[in-house]
Formats: sequence, structure tokens, C-alpha cells
Amino acid sequence: MTETDRQPGADRPEGRNGAEGERADRLQRTEGERADRLQGTEGERADRLQGTEGERADRPQGAEGERADRSQGRNETEDERADRQWGELVQEIRVAQTGVQILLGFLLTVVFQPTFHDLPETDKILYVITIVLGSTATGALIGPVSFHRIVSGRRIKPQAVVWASRLTFLGLVLLLATLSCALLLVMRVVTHNAYAPWLVAGVVTWYLLCWYFLPMWARRKHTTD
Repeated sequence: MTETDRQPGADRPEGRNGAEGERADRLQRTEGERADRLQGTEGERADRLQGTEGERADRPQGAEGERADRSQGRNETEDERADRQWGELVQEIRVAQTGVQILLGFLLTVVFQPTFHDLPETDKILYVITIVLGSTATGALIGPVSFHRIVSGRRIKPQAVVWASRLTFLGLVLLLATLSCALLLVMRVVTHNAYAPWLVAGVVTWYLLCWYFLPMWARRKHTTD
């Protein structure tokens, strides 16, 4: 045989070695992919475990945070709080305005009654004081409406709420004084005795208890501020 005839046979071991090398490379790649998959799966499991533990750890803190927020008040901005407080204040003013307007309207008609001129001078002075107090109470309770209309659109709603609250409180004090004087005037005309001041004092005490002492007691008992 010649060298040319031996050449194909001589190349067979090299071809076998190349095939075996390719198989080995494929096996290494497959094993590497499997290892990567296993590492990725383990990493995902670890991340899931960490996420679950983090959620569990955050749940008590979230509950405590909600409780803390509730203790601090509603979760609202300054403008939202001002809008809510203004709406509540308007409802309160409506109740007080109805009472003072009816009372003042009744008092204004008394002077035109025929028997008014027969009243003693003390009762007439008391009547004038009652009219003045009723008028000032009406002005204080209607004041927030005018205040809001003048400053509307100026972006000072929080400050408007503060001043309107002060006017409302002042109006309630003047309304209390108006009711007291009106009740004293009526009692003096009806009873003509010394029991009238004591009756009025009892009613005024009841007003003070319902309007001021009871709310202040509840505020001190049920709030932390």
C-alpha cells in the first residue's frame, strides 16, 4: 500500500477525537446550563423567602403605623383639613343663627306693643341691653359668611377657618348673654318677685354646662392634645 492509501485511515482517530471533544463540550454546556438553572431557582427561592419575611416583618409595623396615624388624626393635607373644618363650621353656624335670628326678631317687636310703655324703667334698660346683645350676637354669627366671601379665592382657607371659629365662639358667648337677659326680662314681668334672678341663674348654669363645661370635659378626657 502507498502513503496515499493510508491517509484516510490515518485521519480516522483525529475525527474520533473531534467528535468526542464536541460531545464533551456539549456535556459541559448542558451541565453548566443545569447549574445555572439550579442557581437561578435557588436565588428565586431565596428572594421569595426574603420577600415573605420582609412582608411579615412589615405587617406589624404597618399596623402600628396605621394606629399611630389614627391617633394623630386623619391622613389629609392642610387644604383638605381646612375644607372639612369649614364645612363642619358652616353646619354649626346654621344652628346658632336660626336661634339668634328668631330671638332677635321677637325682641324687636316687643317695643311696638301697647304695654311696653307701662314697664318700669329698669325693665326698659334691661330690654335695651338685650337688644344690643342680640344684635352683636347676630353680627358675630353672620360674620364668617362675609369673611369667607371677601377672602374667597385668596388661598387662605386655613386662616379663614381660624378667624371664623373665633367669631363663632364669640357669637355663642353673646347669644348666651342675650338669652340670659331676655329670660330675666320675661321673668321680671311675669313673676314680679325676687325669685326671678335665681331662676335665671339656674337656667344660665344649665347653658354653661351644656355649651362649655361638658365639651371641655370630653375634650380633656378623650383627646391627648
